[in-house]
Amino acid sequence: MTHDTPTMTAEAVLHDLRAVDGAVYAAVAATPTPTLDTALRRLSRTADHSKISFSVAAVLVLFPGRPRRAALAGVGAIAVASATANLLGKRLVRRPRPDREAARVVAGRHVPMPDSASFPSGHTASAVAFATAVGVVLPAAAVPLGILASTVGYSRVHTGVHYPGDVAAGAVLGVASAAVSLTAGASLARRRQRRG
Repeated sequence: MTHDTPTMTAEAVLHDLRAVDGAVYAAVAATPTPTLDTALRRLSRTADHSKISFSVAAVLVLFPGRPRRAALAGVGAIAVASATANLLGKRLVRRPRPDREAARVVAGRHVPMPDSASFPSGHTASAVAFATAVGVVLPAAAVPLGILASTVGYSRVHTGVHYPGDVAAGAVLGVASAAVSLTAGASLARRRQRRG
C-alpha cells in the first residue's frame, strides 16, 4: 500500500482542475449563442485598457463627496490590479492562451488574441477591482457595476481568449486590489484629519 505525498496530491488536484477548466472552456465554445456573440465581443473590446471603468470614474468625479471618493478608490484599485496581474501574475505563471481554433470558437466572437500570458485575466481583475472599490464607497453602484464586471469576465471566455480559471483568478485579484486601494485611501484620509 502506497501513501500519496502532499506534492503528488497537489499535482493531482491541479491536473483535475485544469481538466475541468478546459472542459468548461470547450463547453462555452461549443454552445451556439448567435444573439449574444456580437454584444459580448463588443463589450470585451470596449473593456480594453479599462475604458468602461475610466468612463464611469470620469462621471463620478464630477460630483463632490462620496461619488468623487468612489471614483478615486476605483481608479486606485485598477492601478493595483493592472500592475499585479500584468507585472506579476502573467510573468510568474506564464500560462499559454487557449487554442481558440482547436476549440472551434466561432469567428463572430473573435477579438484579437493578446500576446501576453493567459493567467490571470487582467480585464477581469481591473473590472472587479473597480466595481468592488466603488461599490464599497458608493453602495448604490455596487450591483450594476458588479453585473458589468461579471459580464466583462465572462466575455473573455466567450470570445475565446481566456480559460474560466483565468477569469476566476482575476476576480479574486480584483477584490484584493480593491481592498488595498480602500485601505490606502482610508489611511490617507486619517493623515489629513490629523493635520487638519
